[in-house]
Amino acid sequence: MGKLKIASIGSSSSGNAYIVSDGKTRLLLDVGLTAKRIKEGLAECKLSPDNIQGIFVTHEHLDHVKSIRAIAKACGDAQVYTSRGTVSNCEKFEYVKPERIKYMAAQDVVRVGDICVKAFSLSHDAGEPLGFSFIADGEQLTLTTDTGIVTDEITEEISSADALVFEANHEESILQMGDYPYSLKRRILGDCGHLSNVTSGIALARALLARKEVGQLSCEQRIMLAHLSSQNNTPDTALLTVKNILDENELCQGSDFILKVAAKDKLTML
Repeated sequence: MGKLKIASIGSSSSGNAYIVSDGKTRLLLDVGLTAKRIKEGLAECKLSPDNIQGIFVTHEHLDHVKSIRAIAKACGDAQVYTSRGTVSNCEKFEYVKPERIKYMAAQDVVRVGDICVKAFSLSHDAGEPLGFSFIADGEQLTLTTDTGIVTDEITEEISSADALVFEANHEESILQMGDYPYSLKRRILGDCGHLSNVTSGIALARALLARKEVGQLSCEQRIMLAHLSSQNNTPDTALLTVKNILDENELCQGSDFILKVAAKDKLTML
């Protein structure tokens, strides 16, 4: 297992924040939890805001930017990396000094410390949503949440990744039978919504099979399912659905991959 690690401080439809580190460079990815919880998560990893060298933001929805003002301030001179579309659609960035914001677009690559970060497009109902791949010492960790479909661009990124944080937002049958209004169900299920457990499993199977074909798949392949809906999913349901699809494709937990779910309100390491 490589040195590149990600810790989910908490992940769900109501809030998301992650720490990415290679042991020397420490980055935050999304700040959609309270500032208090993010600082607690850092402390659980024996870090403080002063240790953070960059903050990456995927898009402007509250469950990803809630604490950008407080966390940007707490992290001192750390640059904030996000898209122009995200900033222009979010008033919270008005409280971040303009000189600290570094704009990225899909396929842009920046280097922060010892980690290279590549942005790629997502299909979501936001201004200019981005996924990110983190690369260090020949190892790649890719985060893909908040996308309604798995595009060719996304497939290319996840097929290159040694570790994945990947959306498994809802179990479609639970969503369809639930109390959400029709308009919200339609949004979630749409091309600019969120990935179901089944769609997630199919995409992951394709990515892992592509890696297996070229001899890049091993038991060190790490996958964390993330951004689960509290109303329309459960960790056990997401795990079972995705694992069954991987099993159907002759991909075996333990020999081909390690699979876990990011907890909603506590630290989960990958």
